Amino acid sequence: MKKIPHLRWIIIGLICLATTINYIDRQSLSVVAPIISKEFNLSNQDYAWLPFWFLFAYSLMQIFSGRLIDIIGTKRGFSLSIIWWSIANMLHAFGQGLMSFSIYRFLLGVGEAGNYPAGLKAIAEWFPKKERATAVGIINAGTGLGAILAPPVVALLVLYSGWQMAFIVTGAIGFVWLIAWQFVYAKPEEHSRITEEELALIKADREDVGVVEKPKPWHHFLQYKEVWGLMLGRFVCDGAFYFFVFWLPKYLTDVRKFEIKDIGYFGWIPFLAADFGALFGGWLCGYLIKKGKTVDFSRKVVMWIGALIVPVILLASSAESPYNALFLIAVGMFAIQIKSSSLFTVPADLFKSKDVAFVWGLSGAAGSFGGMLFQPLVGWLVGNYSYAPVFWIAAFMHIVSALVIMAMIPKIENLEK
Repeated sequence: MKKIPHLRWIIIGLICLATTINYIDRQSLSVVAPIISKEFNLSNQDYAWLPFWFLFAYSLMQIFSGRLIDIIGTKRGFSLSIIWWSIANMLHAFGQGLMSFSIYRFLLGVGEAGNYPAGLKAIAEWFPKKERATAVGIINAGTGLGAILAPPVVALLVLYSGWQMAFIVTGAIGFVWLIAWQFVYAKPEEHSRITEEELALIKADREDVGVVEKPKPWHHFLQYKEVWGLMLGRFVCDGAFYFFVFWLPKYLTDVRKFEIKDIGYFGWIPFLAADFGALFGGWLCGYLIKKGKTVDFSRKVVMWIGALIVPVILLASSAESPYNALFLIAVGMFAIQIKSSSLFTVPADLFKSKDVAFVWGLSGAAGSFGGMLFQPLVGWLVGNYSYAPVFWIAAFMHIVSALVIMAMIPKIENLEK
């Protein structure tokens, strides 16, 4: 059978595509939020419960999905995840009000929680350390790409087929991806198309090659302050990105007076910037490592570069022009993803590949839990005051997160050599 050079980059591209689908499905509701809020008489406080229940399920299931993927493997775990979330997304077409939409958002969160743990486990299996930040950056770019495509695609479907069809079509895309996944993915040692050179590169700096161990109990990982640092670091900052994912179309509609077609035309711009931020952050971290800088230095420098730029979003809430506001939000999201591209890689730096999905699940669950708690606060602030205080809170979340990482993870290195 003919060997395929650079197979790991094809695999990471496929995972990036899955992440794109993940975010299209996740953001479909936010694009149609102005329409369903009016149709079903949902207030800002009511709407806040929809991302709340999504993130409740998402945070809870990231822990269990990470462990499940560690047990059943990347291929089957990813397959199960995308089947579940695709069906859950399609169910939104049958929503009739706050209760039914809340249930469907909860189910979507259950399924989508497996995407990142599975993706990060695949990176740990397929990539040497010096390339992992770049690989994570590519996956993160999928979040931006999905968010870029969601506004124009969903808006177009709404305008020509109705909001119900938007959920049906976007949900069905996942099953197309599933077919490709079955043909492409396997572990490097088991893949019939991998070259000997690539396999040697992958195995060169992997600590756990050939070692078979039982999965460690969850409390084993909580003995490390670094794991608590990851969890707290994600808890205090993930809400900023979730705010823009779930509330940007409503902000543009409520404050900047955009219509659904305007959201389709311009709502993708901040997420394109986020895409470039993810790629740039991953590239910069990899570049520093290749130039001889330590993993610890490289990860933390990139985190701080991103964190210190994020507060530019404060200028957006006071900008007179809606397009200036959109540009400033885009700069902020570019910075958020610079930091995230480095932070999201840390579990793979701290632990062996067989434990990465679970540790990432713990940190991701903490981040989603923080984002979940932020949603009712956003709804209350917007309903009773304005979006301005929300921008103030979001502006400094990533600086606090970077301080937490510095304090609780003195050195980013493998903890179980």
